[in-house]
Order: sequence, then C-alpha cells, then structure tokens
Amino acid sequence: MRPAFSSTTFSTIAATLAIAALFSLPSSQALADAASNVAGKSTTSTDGAVIFQQVCQGCHMANAKGAVGAGYIPALAGNPKLKSAGYPIYVVLNGYGGMPWLGTMLNDAQVASVVNYVRSNFGNNYTDKSKPEDVAAVRGAAPTMEK
Repeated sequence: MRPAFSSTTFSTIAATLAIAALFSLPSSQALADAASNVAGKSTTSTDGAVIFQQVCQGCHMANAKGAVGAGYIPALAGNPKLKSAGYPIYVVLNGYGGMPWLGTMLNDAQVASVVNYVRSNFGNNYTDKSKPEDVAAVRGAAPTMEK
C-alpha cells in the first residue's frame, strides 16, 4: 500500500529540496544578485559621469529622477538639497536613510568628482566645485553595523 501525501506535505518536501539544492551549489557559482559579486569591488574611475553610471544610477536612475516602488529613492535631478556641496559629500560618505555609506568604496577624488557631476547636471546648476580636500575634511571613521 502506497502512503498518501497531502498537497501540503508535498509542497513542504518540494520546498525543502529546493533549499537544499541552493545550499549545495559550489561556492564559486554565486547567484547573479549575490552580494559577493559586488562586495569589496569599486570603480577605479575618477570621472564623475562614469562613477554615477557605475555606482549611483542603479538606484537613482539614469535620469537621476529617483524611484518609488518597494522603496523611495530620492531624485537628484533639480534637488535643492544639493545647493551646499557639503550635504551630498556627507551623504555619499556616510549614507542616509536607505542609502548605504560609500566612504569605504570611493576615495576623496572620486567622491568630489561624482558630487560635482551630479551638482552640475540633471537640471542642477551649482557651479562651486568640490575638491578632494573638502571630502577629506568631512570623511570620518566608517560607520559600523550595530549588534
């Protein structure tokens, strides 16, 4: 006599096997969205447009108008908060709200360059330029995760 399985039991077994299969993948086969694919990697460019494309536009969008959906990503386009260069420097270095800190990923010249790019594009016309020395003055110890 064959044991009878309910649909709930079958679903549980199928889910367990799927999870087991994921954990049995060799460590060299990271999934496409795995953090290991990006953790510790950064751009080497000092061109603000390139840094924006490689680091920022994934969230803030190519047009810098931000996004609303599962979360809220503020627009950088036409953003009056960018009037003072110190504000975007601080946010890039230390994060704010849902934005991660990038101070450990970008050096002072890169932060200054991407801040200058954003402040002079996307409908922003702020002409005072940030310098790496300005970033160094704002940079502090990297934030740590609280336990």
